[in-house]
Amino acid sequence: MSSSDSAPSFTDRVSEFVSENRRAVIIGGAAAALALGGALYYASTSRPGGSDAEKGKKSKRGKRRGVNDADGPLLEEKKSRVEEEEADTQLTDAQIDAMPTDERKKLAATLKSKGNNCYNARNFAKAVDMYTQAIRVTPTPEPVFFSNRAASFMNMDPPRLEQVIQDCDSALSLDKNYVKALNRRATTLERLSRYEESLRDFTAATILNKFQDEAAAQSVERVLKKLSSEKAAAIMGSRERRLPSFTFVSAYFAAFRPRPLPTLPEDPTTGDNTLIMALQALEASNYPHSVTLVNEAIEQGISFDAGRAEALNLRGTFKFLMGDVDGAKEDLSESIKLVPSYTQSWVKIASVHMEQGDNKTAFDCFEEAIKHNPDDADIYYHRGQVLFITNEFEQAAENYTKSTSLESNFVFSHIQLAVAQYKMGNVGKAMATFRSTLTAFPQRSEPQNYYGELLLDQQRFKEAIEKFDRAIELERAKPPPMNVLALVNKGLAVFQSTQDIAAAEACCVEALEIDPECEPAVATLAQLSLQQSRIDRAIEMFARQTELARSEIELVNAITYQYASRAQLDFVENYPEMASQLAAMSRGMM
Repeated sequence: MSSSDSAPSFTDRVSEFVSENRRAVIIGGAAAALALGGALYYASTSRPGGSDAEKGKKSKRGKRRGVNDADGPLLEEKKSRVEEEEADTQLTDAQIDAMPTDERKKLAATLKSKGNNCYNARNFAKAVDMYTQAIRVTPTPEPVFFSNRAASFMNMDPPRLEQVIQDCDSALSLDKNYVKALNRRATTLERLSRYEESLRDFTAATILNKFQDEAAAQSVERVLKKLSSEKAAAIMGSRERRLPSFTFVSAYFAAFRPRPLPTLPEDPTTGDNTLIMALQALEASNYPHSVTLVNEAIEQGISFDAGRAEALNLRGTFKFLMGDVDGAKEDLSESIKLVPSYTQSWVKIASVHMEQGDNKTAFDCFEEAIKHNPDDADIYYHRGQVLFITNEFEQAAENYTKSTSLESNFVFSHIQLAVAQYKMGNVGKAMATFRSTLTAFPQRSEPQNYYGELLLDQQRFKEAIEKFDRAIELERAKPPPMNVLALVNKGLAVFQSTQDIAAAEACCVEALEIDPECEPAVATLAQLSLQQSRIDRAIEMFARQTELARSEIELVNAITYQYASRAQLDFVENYPEMASQLAAMSRGMM
């Protein structure tokens, strides 16, 4: 576990910011419809013939009896026997052309009524025939005829899904605001696993319905989940594993106290020497080189058990960071078999079990580590991290305190103790712990950064920005590359305090110039783009997030935002007359 796993940095500040904006992204800006009021009452309310929903005000709803489309045609008032017989008459094109317009309209209405009755009688083939005749006869194409025929195609056994889509296409070409046809096409596309198109339609239907239809909003969420899970699984199964950003990796390794290099045997092998070079590259924060060297060392062969355990620990750590949880577990387990007292491997394999959701085994690993070395301060610090993540803040604080009592010069134990105190509601005590930590570690950037976050959480913006600036100053004074988390946090603080999006973005852009794979900076830029209704740029940032995501859970989240934003952009492109209202409303929700 790293300090960044539990400190309120990106996890609390950015995640909170994201969660506040999630629904606005997914549903395309809900309040826009409310702000539009009567202006959003669709054109379909005034079109000739109206929709089934409108005509429902004048007609009786038929019994569904288990049909597959809850929005199917309504049961019309019973027509006369003459009208029914006329409706069954197949007319030639010449006969239709010779009919007066009024008679054609009347006959089309009768055919539609006959089709509705057939639909409610579950005679879907006959219903299709009636609606098809109505389409032929009517002098002016009616979207409801196509929509009703689509409902009949949907309920056939087997359903004729492609015909459903074609008829919905026809209905929407006549009236793009026809919500029933949008929902029907969306449902059919979902059944065909065409999730991107289905999401597009459900999103449009949700907005056009003024966000009053909870079922439509749930459909958006459901399809997003299917789409993101499918995309994430495909990406995880095919992409090459690689290290996450320098910011992430350095935070992980910083959470372990430095240890001396292993003592080589009198006559070291090539693999032994390569292992030392791998550990030296790790000390120099040259992580890609360290990965290459430790792999080479293991392939070349390491002559002593302690060295091989060290190498497997390091390789397993890199595998864990690259998302290869099973490979990490295998390497760390082998490391422990070689040297059972190697507590760092016990601590790291506990992290692996946590990643797999096995909390009990994780704590068992900590107990095993304590049996071998009860005075190893790392054990208590990382057990505190696990307890923190599971919201056991009081027990976490006890472990941080124990870690500090064993070794007081490890800055993260002090930081996490303050954060745990804050989470328990002991604000005064937490702030005092942070102030003493600042005094004890004047040249470390981390206390400044995390103290700034607690100040930001209390909306003490000026003081928070001062702490972030000091953290940035200390980081710049160190040999590169710099940890850019304070830059991202400053951007969030600037935005929350002054709504200065340009200044906030400048912080994140600078962070990415230093660390191009800094996921918190990418995530924040994506959300800031949504604030400005720059949906195309937000999509670009979310796509970048999918490239940087380490785990499948992170990947699913990034893909969800990417495609939700894409659906919103599709709506703006398809309904440009609503773009300004939707943009204003999306900003209002965030």
